[in-house]
Amino acid sequence: MGLSYLGIFHTVIGVIAIIAAFASLSKSAKIDLKKLSGKIYFYFTLVTSLTALGLSSVKSVNPGHILALFIVILIAAAYYLFAKKPGNNRSRFFENFFLSFSFFLSLLPTVNETFTRVPVGHPLASGPQDPLIAKTLLLLLVLFIAGSILQFRKQSRINSSITNDPRSGYKSA
Repeated sequence: MGLSYLGIFHTVIGVIAIIAAFASLSKSAKIDLKKLSGKIYFYFTLVTSLTALGLSSVKSVNPGHILALFIVILIAAAYYLFAKKPGNNRSRFFENFFLSFSFFLSLLPTVNETFTRVPVGHPLASGPQDPLIAKTLLLLLVLFIAGSILQFRKQSRINSSITNDPRSGYKSA
């Protein structure tokens, strides 16, 4: 496959982050930073994004570097909201969205790299412009949008149940 040691490390850590995200999404319908799978996603995505900065056949900044930095910003903002704005409130909407969006963005290069390398010798796609990659990314976009809507609705129900609970001390407007 022609991967450097950094490329192999980056790939292994990235695959673990993706598996953790899927595990968290399947259990909690969100990437939950309170749970082990959410923590693994956060830290392994951070490492994967930072190691991506050292991977490039081009000697200058490229779109992959910008994407990696944007993912770092998204997960850092989500972690800040998680740590500094606890409770079920408006911050959870942003936290959920930032983590889900970072996961979606992580899948963009993952799909491209996987489809153009696997199976070895006869990859599924010929390059980034291949229709299979475009169709797969479109499907992932639709799933991301649908998932974000479902997360928003679920968080709205959670927030509403808390603000309408007389024991919570909150009153709904």
